[in-house]
Amino acid sequence: MLNVAAIVGRLTADPELKHTSGDVSVVSFTLAVGRSYAKAGTERQTDFIDVVAWRSTADFICRYFRKGQLMAVQGSIQTRTYQDKNGNNRKAVEIVADNVHFVESKRSEEGDSYGQGGSYSRNDSYAPSRPAAFNEPASAYSSGTSGDFEEIPGDDDLPF
Repeated sequence: MLNVAAIVGRLTADPELKHTSGDVSVVSFTLAVGRSYAKAGTERQTDFIDVVAWRSTADFICRYFRKGQLMAVQGSIQTRTYQDKNGNNRKAVEIVADNVHFVESKRSEEGDSYGQGGSYSRNDSYAPSRPAAFNEPASAYSSGTSGDFEEIPGDDDLPF
């Protein structure tokens, strides 16, 4: 059986870290995820997906993500039942996050469009997944011309 979910969306509120009675970190949040299609003549719809993250993943989310940021989440779908305050049985469907990823760089959030995001999984440290050098634009490439490159002659057969 397979239970895998991957979504990209914007945080609808700042995540708030909570702790269970056993002092386990947990955060619940909602991502606004745009549908990939729209009926002709209508606007594209948005789904609001509930997500829960535990332990170090929860700590990481609360430390580095804020309302409006674009976030990618990989995890599994979980359903649970509970009783609301009026005694009615309810069913909740949510994604339990295993990995979270930055989709935008810090600079792209501030209006600059270069750079890629980093990621975090339960087995990672808090450091982004890319070297600091990637946080700066590659000025040599952005100002280069075709004259800056030369063809490398080679008569070797390629192995693929």
